[in-house]
Amino acid sequence: MHFQLSRAQARSLLDGAFARAREHAMEPLTVVVIDGGGHVVAAEREDGCAPLRFAVARGKAFAALGNGVASGVVGERNAERPAFLASVAAAAEGHFVPVAGGVPILDREGQVIGAAGASGASSAEDETAVIAGIEAAGLGWGREPD
Repeated sequence: MHFQLSRAQARSLLDGAFARAREHAMEPLTVVVIDGGGHVVAAEREDGCAPLRFAVARGKAFAALGNGVASGVVGERNAERPAFLASVAAAAEGHFVPVAGGVPILDREGQVIGAAGASGASSAEDETAVIAGIEAAGLGWGREPD
């Protein structure tokens, strides 16, 4: 039986990600949490975050979910395959951003049950905020499969 991603966990994830961002004086973030079907469970933007950040954060989360690895890993692995990345982005109807900031959310058995993505700071900072949020929600995460 797979552990489900609840709205309460998603809200806790947002709070943890924003706490990390404020502790480290990051630029304002938008964070999106999606379930295993790619549906938005929770999303929020901090004051002062640019409007396009939602689409980018969702795209990072979707890239992580769709590939089962962190969005930055997807981009790194395919850096020399731009046609492949463009094809996947087209197939995902634009909901695919293969840069760091999207991380799979894992259940107790290590299975992917969703993903979270952030946008607003540097890509590396976005990823650290998301990981802090996942941990704050008491969930597991993975950059790459074991």
